[in-house]
Amino acid sequence: MEKIQNYIGGKLYEPCSGDYLDNYNPATGKVYSLIPDSDSSDVEKAVSAAKGAFPSWSALPSEKRLRYLMAMAEKIEENLEELAIAESTDNGKPLWLAKSVDIPRASSNFRFYATAIAHDHTDCYDMGDFALNYTLRRPIGVAGCISPWNLPLYLFTWKIAPALATGNCVVAKPSEVTPMTAYLLSKICIEIGLPAGVLNIVHGLGHKVGASITEHPEVPVISFTGGTSTGQQIARVAAPMFKKMSLELGGKNPNIIFADCDFEAALATTKRSSFANQGQICLCGSRIFVERPIYEKFRDAFVAQTKKMVVGHPMDEKAKLGAVVSKDHMEKVLSYVKLAEEEGGTVLVGGKRVILEGEHAEGYYLEPTIIEGLSYDCRTNQEEIFGPVVTIMPFDKEEEVLMYANSTKYGLSSTVWTSDLKRAHRMASQLESGIVWINTWLLRDLRTPFGGVKQSGVGREGGFEALHFFTEPKNVCIKL
Repeated sequence: MEKIQNYIGGKLYEPCSGDYLDNYNPATGKVYSLIPDSDSSDVEKAVSAAKGAFPSWSALPSEKRLRYLMAMAEKIEENLEELAIAESTDNGKPLWLAKSVDIPRASSNFRFYATAIAHDHTDCYDMGDFALNYTLRRPIGVAGCISPWNLPLYLFTWKIAPALATGNCVVAKPSEVTPMTAYLLSKICIEIGLPAGVLNIVHGLGHKVGASITEHPEVPVISFTGGTSTGQQIARVAAPMFKKMSLELGGKNPNIIFADCDFEAALATTKRSSFANQGQICLCGSRIFVERPIYEKFRDAFVAQTKKMVVGHPMDEKAKLGAVVSKDHMEKVLSYVKLAEEEGGTVLVGGKRVILEGEHAEGYYLEPTIIEGLSYDCRTNQEEIFGPVVTIMPFDKEEEVLMYANSTKYGLSSTVWTSDLKRAHRMASQLESGIVWINTWLLRDLRTPFGGVKQSGVGREGGFEALHFFTEPKNVCIKL
């Protein structure tokens, strides 16, 4: 059984405690590897290594830093098959999904920020014959990057790449639920000769490793993606220490379908936006609102399409849904189906655990689930489930559905389906979310800012927003 190791100061190490945690394969429900049960001692070693590497890495010209990032991108592409199998095994998602989305995006993250740093620029303000102002941007130091389990390498690299590109050194913590591809990335770093201490990866539990990174006085910047409650705890610790924070948190995203939509496009995309990655994407549209004239037609077609979706083990090419990430998460999702029924909802399709045959009989599989008949403000429609469960309800007026959509404490993304251009602009303006998709979903451009409002987060990731987050601006004023 493979033992994952920490990557600190350019080398692989066992945890200081010598203790390990079980790593489960969600498809089988069996332990298949061991994770370091690291603690503050390991974090201290990693911070020390990062501090030691910072002077030379930050002084390195950006064109030399970008070469390392490009080398990492190329190695990820060369090892696509191995990384995709590791991601699928660790997370439970279908292999075809890991091969087509997760691993290619991880490579793209390094490529994007390698090229972006070469084209970044700062401002200059001319005060005529009196003075000249210009802005310098400097790396901050040691960046703490804490990533989630749903898109493990994809989101891990999205934090690391801009931090390294801007000259910071990184102490990173992948999710303890899905650590394998981060471990394989450690080996890639060694293979390409990334300078020791520039990137350090410490595995372990959030309350030990994540908390130690957050609390460390010599980690002045924290980038976190995960649950809102954990984000609140990070903010309570980091804010009094005046650390820079980027918190990408939960979502309860509305999918609003007007009667004048392209029906077939809305139907096909809604199926994908509801159940992609087993519904374990913070951008999934979990609340579906359909204008009443087409409500019954859309509902019936959506139910019929969902019934055709195959739930299977990750290596099954026919599977549209694989396993959810853990037994605890499966039980949480099922508890919300029960809650929905208690709140008066009707399960139109799904709602149960799927038991496969053979070695996958104990895997964590769930049916894609659609629930009707709930009020917009019930717990099921207000709390993040983060699984293959959606609700559906009709609406009559634009003002009404805006109230429904904006009623939650979250505000990450939203989707609107309509052929009315004026309505599309009105809705986009009034929806309380950081991202609005019109007649599409998850169409991402890496140049655009990403993040939410309300309890969906603080700050923005992506594009030049990320480069600016990992740097401090300094104005220089010269009197002429």
